[in-house]
Amino acid sequence: MDFPPWLQQAIQARLDEVSARIEHDPELSRVREKKDEAFEGLFAGKDIEQTAEYIEWENRYIVSKGIENERLYMQGLRDGIQLTVSLLGQSMPEETDTEA
Repeated sequence: MDFPPWLQQAIQARLDEVSARIEHDPELSRVREKKDEAFEGLFAGKDIEQTAEYIEWENRYIVSKGIENERLYMQGLRDGIQLTVSLLGQSMPEETDTEA
């Protein structure tokens, strides 16, 4: 099932808006900053993947991506519920009108 172009554009616009908001989130910025600091420590060792700095960076990277994905998911869930409620709210009066 293909969505109409206007709906695809609306979904993309909402995704862009939510992504931009998450990108500038203060908590996530702090997590990313710590991740970046850990990444800078990577280049001090020769065998990068075996260093404690790499492990710290990798852990912080996973945490930051996890927070980002969780926020995107939750916002998508809220948007989906809001859209469903709106659509049901519009269809409900039609159904009640036909019964009367």
